[in-house]
Order: sequence, then structure tokens, then C-alpha cells
Amino acid sequence: MLALIQTIVMALDLYWWIIIASAIFSWLYAFNVVNSRNQFVGSIGNMLYRLTEPALRPIRRFMPDLGGIDISPIILLLILFFVRQFILTTVAPLVL
Repeated sequence: MLALIQTIVMALDLYWWIIIASAIFSWLYAFNVVNSRNQFVGSIGNMLYRLTEPALRPIRRFMPDLGGIDISPIILLLILFFVRQFILTTVAPLVL
């Protein structure tokens, strides 16, 4: 059971970094720092979008319009942090 908890925590940590990479990529794309016509850049952006959008879409639905500022990745990171800490502080001691 401990191996399952460690695997879940590792998956949460990996998804944490994917969300951060997606946010940074969206900034670079918005400010034309990366070449949007490059096929490799487009495939990276598409991959990051497909990985993060299913989790961000429900958050964006409930968020008020902040005038072009998207704080849904921050809220998702806070949710992931809460779930990770809940698993490590509440669930893991029950298993040990």
C-alpha cells in the first residue's frame, strides 16, 4: 500500500511540473518569444494544452472574469498541494 501512495505522490509532483511548464509556455507563446510556426513548438504546446486543459476547464468555469489574467493554474496547484499534503499527513500514517 505504501508503494501505491508513493506512486500517487510522484504522479501529483509530475503533474505539478506539467502545469508550471504549461503556464510558462503560454506566456512565451503570448509574447511571441517562441516561434509559433515551428512544428515542434506547436506539438509541445498542443501536448501541454491537452494534459492541463481537462483539469483547468472546470476551474475556469467558476472563476470570475479578471480581465485577461488567468489564475486557474495557481488554484489547481493549490488543490494539488492540498491533496498531496492530505495523502502524506493523513493517509500515509494510517497505512504504516
